[in-house]
Amino acid sequence: MMRALSIAATGMLAQQMNVDVIANNLANMTTTAYKRQRAEFQDLLYQNISRVGTASSDTGTILPTGIQLGLGVKPGAIYRVGDQGTLLQTGNQFDVAINGKGFMQVTLPSGEIAYTRDGSFQVNQNGEIVNPQGYVVAPGITVPQDAVSVDINASGQVSVKQDGNVTPTVVGQFEMANFVNEAGMQAIGNNMFQETEASGTPISGFGGGTGFGTIQQKFLEQANVDSISEVTSLITAQRSYELNSRVISSSDEMLQTLNQLR
Repeated sequence: MMRALSIAATGMLAQQMNVDVIANNLANMTTTAYKRQRAEFQDLLYQNISRVGTASSDTGTILPTGIQLGLGVKPGAIYRVGDQGTLLQTGNQFDVAINGKGFMQVTLPSGEIAYTRDGSFQVNQNGEIVNPQGYVVAPGITVPQDAVSVDINASGQVSVKQDGNVTPTVVGQFEMANFVNEAGMQAIGNNMFQETEASGTPISGFGGGTGFGTIQQKFLEQANVDSISEVTSLITAQRSYELNSRVISSSDEMLQTLNQLR
């Protein structure tokens, strides 16, 4: 009876984590370029009451199935789903979205490189293109103060038209990076990621290159969260939580019955 209590407890804890993941997805429905997460679970170790394949008699007969009792469930991973979100037109000349695979590179104050698909860029007091936190977007592109318009093509080249000059001037090109295992990147907040041993080393390139998506100016990528799917998953998690709590209640009633025996 006590085994049932502990098994149901692991189920409740697992579903609580599942609800936490779903809640985070729903909270980030309007977060630019957010990638939804999915909780994955694994069964725990089994207790072998009668091990399968062992001898059942002196004549060489063996147990065809045996008796194994599972001990519950545990979290296996929280997987980040990298499906592309819908591209939303904004009209802002510094907004860019990646149509396809790849990440923009941002230089952190520590000098380390972070990676993002959030292209809601701006310019700072020096004319440098930066992200919303003010971190410079690699490789460091400066827009002249007398620029009257900025054009960013599909490969990420930034061209400006200056006052009194008809011919556009190329002032730089966004550098992009790709990873063998995007799900292995570490999220550090502010829509940014860093590489890990699991993600592999970054593969550098430019928009439209082999394995890289194209740059879309005046667009932003929306979160890839499907509200209907998330609410459905939430209801399923709630019902599973309730069923596990009912197992605990039933086990408690059975223990009470045993305690009342005389």
